Amino acid sequence: MGSLGESGNPGSLSMTLWLYSLLMWCLQPLVRARLRWRARSEPVYGQRMEERFGDYGPPYEWPQSSLDSDRFFVWVHAVSLGETRAAEVLVAQLRHALPGMRLLLTHGTATGHTQGASLLREGDVQVWQPWDSAYVVRRFLLHFKPRVGLLLETEVWPNLVAVCAQLKVPLCLVNARLSEKSQRQALRLAWLSRPAYAGLRAVWAQTQADAQRLYQVGAPVLGVTGNLKFDATPNSVQLEHGRLWRSALARPVIVFASSREGEEAILLKILKDIQALALVESAESAIQRIAKDVQWLIVPRHPQRFDAVADLCRAQGFSVSRRSQWSNVPQPADIWLGDSLGEMAMFFGLSDVALLGGSFAPLGGQNLIEAAACGCPVVMGPHTFNFAHAAQLAIEAGAAFREGDMPHAVNKALALLCVESEFQKTCAAAQALSMAHRGAAKRTATALQNIIAASTRAT
Repeated sequence: MGSLGESGNPGSLSMTLWLYSLLMWCLQPLVRARLRWRARSEPVYGQRMEERFGDYGPPYEWPQSSLDSDRFFVWVHAVSLGETRAAEVLVAQLRHALPGMRLLLTHGTATGHTQGASLLREGDVQVWQPWDSAYVVRRFLLHFKPRVGLLLETEVWPNLVAVCAQLKVPLCLVNARLSEKSQRQALRLAWLSRPAYAGLRAVWAQTQADAQRLYQVGAPVLGVTGNLKFDATPNSVQLEHGRLWRSALARPVIVFASSREGEEAILLKILKDIQALALVESAESAIQRIAKDVQWLIVPRHPQRFDAVADLCRAQGFSVSRRSQWSNVPQPADIWLGDSLGEMAMFFGLSDVALLGGSFAPLGGQNLIEAAACGCPVVMGPHTFNFAHAAQLAIEAGAAFREGDMPHAVNKALALLCVESEFQKTCAAAQALSMAHRGAAKRTATALQNIIAASTRAT
């Protein structure tokens, strides 16, 4: 696996990994308890829980002879919803390049698992991510025998890497990114992280900056292929549905997309101030007139918070209409709540402008590429370190704008709606952004072919 930190002592490495494995083994009861707790609000977490710990009973029991010699598993690990959407375009390219492949798809979150079901074809398998203890990872690999493993974006686990190396399963990190914050953490924990990164078979980064940071933590970076998320196309049915609803409205819509805990309360305070200002008889600016007329839509990032956000809105005196309760059209209310999964294209189609969740608290921001692909301009806060390159590209293209805090962001979103010609120019820039940066899926699939071919010859 390589050297450990500065010591270069293989014995130290083995002892370090053994101690880490012991810790991960001891944590399993706590992990089970947490999964049961999460299942109370998201039942998917309680389904087939034993898969996470290496127990693959029915329907995954089969004699090894039943796996045809010309069929093989390509293992793709997409931990959550965003990675699963990115995986969709890569899987399509891999199926084209590798007619004999079967997809072995793993996830760590309920949202990723739910979305991932749409990627499966006959012969494919979807299971939970194996918990990172050597015993569990070994059971997972020996049971499914993947020809190659592909981790998306950031999911590097010490035992996952070490056991793949022991069993000669080439493990690659694709669409890889590493923020400056994560790089600092990796360097502080170099005794554990450096062997894990160094043990990967290959890494292909989203950007040159990501490639440099990954190289500095020990990863075998072979190239920069771009961001798979630019290749993803919005669901056309959902997008059209949202636009039809929008065309029937006489007022603009601003969506707070993928909002995180604490951010909604800041927005609600601003909206209360707007309400108070509307009661004051004074000369109004164009922004003030639009502010009183905006329909606000909040889409929380995490589904377990849907009820809490609805309660928060009502506690602040706002009426709430939930997407889950709509029939043919959105129901009137001060605030619409997007409490459904997998419908972001519809929400962006319904909206004129988006505020970017996770960027107003120091959380790194959420992915803005889908909003841009739907032609919805984005206003973001100061914290976008998880998607720094995409954010900068969007700003340079005129598809997104950065503000220092939520009040200024709301003001900017309202200002965008004041001049129709400028607003349409921004929408066009948003749509053009994703078209200009496509091709990562094909480049990644091409880069992987040599590794998969070498693995095939080895077997």
